[in-house]
Amino acid sequence: MEKIIEEEKQGTTVAVAPKSENKRKLYIESYGCQMNFADSEVVASIMATQGFNTTNVLEDADLVLVNTCSIRDKAEQTVRKRLEKYNRVKRKSNPNMKVGVLGCMAERLKSKFLEEEKIVDMVVGPDAYKDLPNLLTEIDEGRDAVNVILSKDETYGDIAPVRLNTNGVTAFVSITRGCDNMCTFCVVPFTRGRERSRDPYSILEEVNDLWDKGFKEVTLLGQNVDSYLWYGGGLKKDFKKASKMAKATAVDFAQLLHKVANAQPNMRVRFSTSNPQDISDDVLHAIAAHRNICNYIHLPVQSGSDRILKEMNRLHTREEYMRLIDRVHAIIPNCAISQDMIAGFPTETEEDHKDTLSLMEYVKYDYGFMFAYSERPGTMAARKMEDDVPEDVKKRRLNEIIAVQRRTGHERAQFFVGKTVECLIEKESKKSPDEWAGRNTQNYVAVFPKENYKVGDYVMVKITDCTSATLIGEAVGYSDMVGPTTLDQ
Repeated sequence: MEKIIEEEKQGTTVAVAPKSENKRKLYIESYGCQMNFADSEVVASIMATQGFNTTNVLEDADLVLVNTCSIRDKAEQTVRKRLEKYNRVKRKSNPNMKVGVLGCMAERLKSKFLEEEKIVDMVVGPDAYKDLPNLLTEIDEGRDAVNVILSKDETYGDIAPVRLNTNGVTAFVSITRGCDNMCTFCVVPFTRGRERSRDPYSILEEVNDLWDKGFKEVTLLGQNVDSYLWYGGGLKKDFKKASKMAKATAVDFAQLLHKVANAQPNMRVRFSTSNPQDISDDVLHAIAAHRNICNYIHLPVQSGSDRILKEMNRLHTREEYMRLIDRVHAIIPNCAISQDMIAGFPTETEEDHKDTLSLMEYVKYDYGFMFAYSERPGTMAARKMEDDVPEDVKKRRLNEIIAVQRRTGHERAQFFVGKTVECLIEKESKKSPDEWAGRNTQNYVAVFPKENYKVGDYVMVKITDCTSATLIGEAVGYSDMVGPTTLDQ
């Protein structure tokens, strides 16, 4: 659950600039969190070397890939419906089309997809994308192909991703893969493997390349970015076995933040996702030390009840989390904080639920990602706990959590009314072609008249009003971060 899933991006597929020498067409859809969308960029880059241009017309595709998520049942059901759609197209109009499943569902449901249901030709786990050329040869020769082996060292640090569905302003940069935290509700450790970090110099190289291409903001991605630890390669759990020299020259997440911020001081830096037990004061001081590191932390808590946190195998308590929130605000004034929250986890009582509501009142989150508990096959909770909270109770508790979030979110947004904030223009407003939409350092979206500004400009916006999710204002000039953009529009 500790992954931000942006509903409006689910199922996104776009075409990137074609290469004239490539004659085959790849259609790729992505579901789930930002990690999956970043992985799709890696896959598109690999497939471009195999003669494929991307297309957003399903019927034209020689190869259809769907990058999947196992974090919520809704995502799995959506992917299954899409696979049915692909196969209808294959039967009716494109019998030579090949269909493949990538990512977390691929690892978990490989036998069902290939052998029992026979609805795909290829199954590729999240650590096996470099094997795509070999797997492609297998299906071209009429054989099913599968590789879901989890790696101890694969980070794709040597692959320059093709930027899919980009606004040319913001980009994701993966810094870790896998997760060592065995939260009982989460399938990620079983589908993405153990935690390992990417070479910091390859990260800096990618960040510098993005700046050269006109991007103005990067988000450093990982299942748990605070656990980032580079000591020459290998699993994080093996760090204790490293040599004295490797330990002495290791780079942790706070040090990586300093390096990225210093490498491109006019490029904004965000990161996701953090873990309460792992985020250090060094990371908080790194954020405070650099203007270009955004004052926003996504800090999942999942529950406000110590008993439920223990059942979830969350390695922090309610009190520890609250003290962390206090330190965040002491070190980074006006830092925005968002949450993940699960309603109706097995054995949750009304008292546990009230503890969650009271924690939310204490923290006063800026925004959040809230879900009713959905049992995920393969997790420890599914194996050992009964999903015993009735659906109507889950729904009612979730609605109460959402109500508190809407109220505190609106209170937090009102803080900006009357203030002038720096915003990076990302796109046209959804509601008006005459307005831009951009985000401030706290990750709030602001809308304002376009005037003569362009996508990619840093501008100062005076906020005159707000909703619980959006700031409303007018631009009063360029920021001193960077002047007018040189991006081609």
